[in-house]
Amino acid sequence: MRSLRRTTAFIAGLLLSGSVFATDAPFGYQEEVENPGVYAMIGDLVIARPLLAGVTALGAAAFVVSLPFTALAGNTAEAGQELVVRPGREAFMRCLGCTRSGYGRKQQDERR
Repeated sequence: MRSLRRTTAFIAGLLLSGSVFATDAPFGYQEEVENPGVYAMIGDLVIARPLLAGVTALGAAAFVVSLPFTALAGNTAEAGQELVVRPGREAFMRCLGCTRSGYGRKQQDERR
């Protein structure tokens, strides 16, 4: 049991520390087109994407539950945008390891 805890802590530490050194840009500098490193991609694939998919599912359930109230108040579009669309865009509409949603690296290069 102790070795399982140590192994889990070690892997979590590797994933978290690797995200600091994931890009070639200086700390705090945001490139126009992101070029994430391997650790950022692995962390995004293993940790961020499943969590964001879960948040999208929970947001969809919350939207359905709140639909009668938001329909009466007239803000159904805003509730759907914040509870379903925005988390879904973050989960499914960005390149692996990127921090901003939208087009991937190849589409950003083509748009220039």
